Amino acid sequence: MNQPIPIRWLLGLISGPFFFIIIVIFGNLEPGNPAVTYTLATAVWMAIWWISEAVPLAITSLLPIVLFPLLGVMDGKSVSSTYFNHVIFLFIGGFIVALAMQKWDLHKRIALKILMAIGVGPGRILLGCMIATAFLSMWISNTATTMMMIPILISIISKLDETIGKEGSSKYSIGLLLGVAYSASIGGIATLVGTPPNLSFTRIFQISFPEAPEISFAQWFFFAFPISIVFLAIVWVYLYYRFRPDKSLWKHIDQSSFREEYRQMGRTTVEQKIILTDFILLALLWLTRSDISLGNIVIPGWSGVFKTPAFINDGTVAIMMSIPLFFIPSRSQKRQKLMDWETATKLPWNIVLLFGGGFALATGFIESGLSGWFGLQLSWIVAIHPIFIIALIAFMITFLTELTSNTATTEMMLPILAGLSVSIEINPLLLMIPATLAASMAFMLPVATPPNAIIFGTNRLRIIDMAKTGFILNMIGVIIITLATYFYGSFA
Repeated sequence: MNQPIPIRWLLGLISGPFFFIIIVIFGNLEPGNPAVTYTLATAVWMAIWWISEAVPLAITSLLPIVLFPLLGVMDGKSVSSTYFNHVIFLFIGGFIVALAMQKWDLHKRIALKILMAIGVGPGRILLGCMIATAFLSMWISNTATTMMMIPILISIISKLDETIGKEGSSKYSIGLLLGVAYSASIGGIATLVGTPPNLSFTRIFQISFPEAPEISFAQWFFFAFPISIVFLAIVWVYLYYRFRPDKSLWKHIDQSSFREEYRQMGRTTVEQKIILTDFILLALLWLTRSDISLGNIVIPGWSGVFKTPAFINDGTVAIMMSIPLFFIPSRSQKRQKLMDWETATKLPWNIVLLFGGGFALATGFIESGLSGWFGLQLSWIVAIHPIFIIALIAFMITFLTELTSNTATTEMMLPILAGLSVSIEINPLLLMIPATLAASMAFMLPVATPPNAIIFGTNRLRIIDMAKTGFILNMIGVIIITLATYFYGSFA
């Protein structure tokens, strides 16, 4: 039996090209420069299709390759080149290492080790699950992290059901599930590779301000990691006191379930040791590539050893550390390497194209002058104190991404904010960073982020549970992002 076509899908499919045509025919944003109007028309079409998901997000991202050359905004060669750059290779290299970790179950071993070290009290189990998830999400996809944590969570919840009964464990189980979903998003903001919006930010910032210093992996980490830690601690306290179980029911819980699952994994394999070494080296090379400034002390980066350190970027490092995995042989499986192309094909190429579409759109904003035009239209907010501007941006992006792709939202909004910052003569980082962070802070609905959807798919909690809890955390996130950007950002 054929499924009925969703109304949102049908409306989005039709309204995208409809509004594109209306703007192209009747719009005249800047007399004498039709490229401004044409770029806006393209952006509106892409925004409608991204929001409605009338066609796959990656396919929508290909529209600039067709529309920009046809409309005279950019030539085809220039548009195409925006789809592959060092940020894309940073994503690809990091994801290859992450896939190798998953292939050899290294991620599961790390998670169980953390849970065993934390302890078995209700607060400790919740904290252990959240720390394990947040740590893994810093380096691998938050979707993959959540999927990996689900079997561990289910085994914990099942053990609780057996020991204290479903009635006694159901409330606490909701807190565990939400804790994993939320910490996957929170951990992701700590590193450039942790979540797609972070990578979008670095590239769009570079496109918009080519003369500005590069935002390196280390710079982002030293700024965002403390924010991630503070927010994770707040979420843990909130979830624990909201969903904590009756202490009298907890006396029969011990660490045996974690130890047993870890014991079943056997000894750490040679493959896991090699991949862990590669992973640690990758993280260290990322963190120490550029000079690290600590007040009056500057620790020189290793790239300075080479003749042209400016030629080396985080994408170079990611690929350098992922290539060896394809020729280092496995000891336990003959004729196998630590990584193979079959596993590498699991790379989310749709996200790669989504990145490319956002970069192309951002370049079109700059080349056509639309970014500057938007900035002039919003120049009235110069009279508002910057802290309120930051709060408004964080609030708007947080709740917008409850219903839309966080990556698509970031790709749409960052070029506009870049233009606005020039118009009102404010540091663009004060506008673009809170927007980037807020894109990962949607906690209310299952459709907001893949981790939310995965957790909801366990059928162990209701939307109302997520919505009530998530609304409070959304607002806390807005406050943290605002204060961190305005006060801490000046020193990071």
